[in-house]
Amino acid sequence: MRTVGGSTDRIVVIGAGLSGLSAALHLAGQGREVIVVERCDGPGGRVGRRDVGGYLTDTGPSWLTMPGIIEDTLATVGASMDDRLPMVRLDPAYRAHFADGTVLDVHADEDAMAEEIRGFAGPREEAGFRRLRHWLVQLYEAEFERFIAANVDSPLRVLGPRLVHLTLMGGFIRWDRLVARYIRDERLQRIFTYPTLFGGLAPHRAFAIYAVAAYMDIVGGVFFPYGGMRALPDALAGAAADAGVSFRYATTVVSLERRGGRVTAVRTEEGERIACDAIVISCELPAAYRLLGGPPHRVLSLRPASSVITLHMAAPSTWAGTLHHNLLFGQAWESGYDDLTSGRRLMRDPSLLLTRPTATDRSLAPPGRQLLSLLVPVPNLADLPVDWNDLGPEYARRMLDIVAGRLGFAPSTVDLLHLTTPADWQGQGLVAGTPFSLAHSLPQTGPFRPTNLPRSADNAVLAGCGTVPGVGIPAALLSGRLAADRVTGVPRERRGLIAGPGGRLVAPSAGGRR
Repeated sequence: MRTVGGSTDRIVVIGAGLSGLSAALHLAGQGREVIVVERCDGPGGRVGRRDVGGYLTDTGPSWLTMPGIIEDTLATVGASMDDRLPMVRLDPAYRAHFADGTVLDVHADEDAMAEEIRGFAGPREEAGFRRLRHWLVQLYEAEFERFIAANVDSPLRVLGPRLVHLTLMGGFIRWDRLVARYIRDERLQRIFTYPTLFGGLAPHRAFAIYAVAAYMDIVGGVFFPYGGMRALPDALAGAAADAGVSFRYATTVVSLERRGGRVTAVRTEEGERIACDAIVISCELPAAYRLLGGPPHRVLSLRPASSVITLHMAAPSTWAGTLHHNLLFGQAWESGYDDLTSGRRLMRDPSLLLTRPTATDRSLAPPGRQLLSLLVPVPNLADLPVDWNDLGPEYARRMLDIVAGRLGFAPSTVDLLHLTTPADWQGQGLVAGTPFSLAHSLPQTGPFRPTNLPRSADNAVLAGCGTVPGVGIPAALLSGRLAADRVTGVPRERRGLIAGPGGRLVAPSAGGRR
C-alpha cells in the first residue's frame, strides 16, 4: 500500500463530515496533530439538521447500520460508544408495506425473520431465506477485508484466489437473479434487492457483489442513536476534540500553498494560513479536485447516482400502523428503477421510505406530536434538469397523497416542516444535486472508483463518498480510516484483524472466516 512520504506530524483535514471526522480520529489516535477546517458552523456534513417549532429534524441519512465501525472509530482515541453515543437496535428493523396490502416486519435475528417469512409466504420461502442469509454472511466475509475496507493501489492487486472465490460464489451474476435462486416470492425478493437504489443501480442491472448492502440491514441490523442521527457527528467531534484535535468551524479553505509537489499550508477565505505536513480533503470530489488543480484523466466520465427529495413532516401521535422505518413498495419494480436510473424521469409508481424517529425517541418532537420524514427517489439534475423550486411543493403534495392512500390517513392531518430537493443538494455543492455522490456501477466501484491518493500532490489524501469505498454511513467512516492509513500506514494493532458481526474488527479466531 502506497503512503504519504516525508514528515506527517501535522495534518489538516478539510471537512467535518463523517469521513473527515473519522480521519481526524484515526490520525489523532496515531499521535498526529490534527486541525479540522469546516465551512459550516458545526460537524456533520451530509448528516444535517434543521430544527423547526420544537421538532428536531435530521435532514441527512436516517438509516444507521454497522455500529461496530463507529465503535472502532471512537476506540482509536480511547473513547467508548456506550459513553459517547447511546443507541438502540431497532426490532423490527423496519416494516415493509406491499402494494397488495400485505405487510412484513423485517428482523435481523435469523430465527425471528425465518418465523416471519414462514407465516408470510410458507416453509419453502423460509428455507430459502436461511440459505440466502448464509450466502450473504459468506459474501460479506469475502468482501469486507479485501475489497471494502482496504486501500488498493491498482486493480491488478485484487486479482487472485479471493477474486476467484468471489466469482465462484456468484458475485458477478445479476443480483435479482441470485436472490431468485433462493426466494421465489416476488415481494420477498424486493426486501433483498431494494438497497441498489442508494447506489444508483437497478437490481436487475447490478451485480450480486452489491448484496453486501442487504447483509448490513438483514444480518447486521438497523440502529438509531438517542437524540437523532445528529448525535453521531456530535459524538465523533466531541471525542476528537477531547483527544486534542482542533476545529475551525465557519472557515472555508480557498487554496493550497505548495512547495514542489507537497502542500505546505491551506489558506482560508478569512485570510488565515494554516501550515501542515499533509492534508486530508473530505469535501465533495469536484471541490477537492479544484483545490488540487484539476481532476485526473479518466477514460470514462464519472456518473452520479440518482437523487431524492425528502419531506420532513409533523403529525398527531395517533398515526397507527407504522414503525420507526417503513418501506412502502409500489406495484412496479423493474420499470420503477428504470424510470429512475436510465429512463431519466420521475418514477410513475414510486417505492418510498417513511421514517418516524419519534417511534424510538419521543424527545425529537413536542408532546403529543410525532416527527416523520418521507424519502422519495428522483433522478439527479444531470439526468432530469427540472426546476425543483417550482416543481417541488406540488410533487411533495402528490407523494404525500400516495402515502396517505397506502397507509389510510388524512393528508390534512400532516404539516410539512421542510422540503429538501435536488436543487437544495446542489446548493450545498453536491454533484448533480444528489446526496449519494457517484453511482456504484462496476467502473466506479472498488479499485475503479476515484482513488484516495491523487497524483497531483505528494502529501494529499482524499476521503468521502466520492472516493473509496463509497456511499453510506459505514462507507464514509471507512473512507476516513483508509485516508488516515495512507498517512500513517496500517496501525500494528489492526493488522491481521477481519470483519466480525456488525462491522467490528476481530481476530480470526474470534469468529472471522479463514
